[in-house]
Amino acid sequence: MKELGGGVEIVLAPPYTEIRRVVEEVTGSGVRVFAQHADPVEPGAVTGFMPLEGLKEAGVSGVILNHSEHRLKLADINSLVKKAAKLGLETLVCADEPETGAAVAALEPNYVAVEPPELIGTGISVSKAKPEVIIRSVELIRRVNSRVVILTGAGITDGQDVYSAIRYGTSGVLVASAIVKAKDPYSVIRDMAVSALKAVTGQ
Repeated sequence: MKELGGGVEIVLAPPYTEIRRVVEEVTGSGVRVFAQHADPVEPGAVTGFMPLEGLKEAGVSGVILNHSEHRLKLADINSLVKKAAKLGLETLVCADEPETGAAVAALEPNYVAVEPPELIGTGISVSKAKPEVIIRSVELIRRVNSRVVILTGAGITDGQDVYSAIRYGTSGVLVASAIVKAKDPYSVIRDMAVSALKAVTGQ
């Protein structure tokens, strides 16, 4: 966020139908846009599927892969990560547990996010209910990839959840329900961003 001195990066992942509009809206703001999913297909006769090339054309700078609501085979994740890199797109690969996080980290994505699926959308955060998942994820992922950015998610509700997640060793969070269902989404985002900055600076 620019008002925080640029110390916090915000990435939006809108539905396909909103990608181009959101990309145009945030141009020049420092906010980036990722797609929610991509399919392991080539452009052509692929009705209903979303190739990476189409997403790049729409203006995204990256893509989320293997979300708990849209799982992919490991081989498909591997091919998509490699293809995205060639296209100049970043990849954020989701995992449901620390061991899976380590497995996908070995594929060299830009980000790995570990989200226990049973907590997604519950309002019960992983940093409160299962901090050991975060700690174990960081430990295992770092054994196989020292460069990947580690995130966590599932039930993230407020700034304290973000603060705790970062203090446990991650670089940030994935969050959806707490923002899209909020009466004042901007206030929630700002609270989380301020808490992230405090965690990083040790305040």
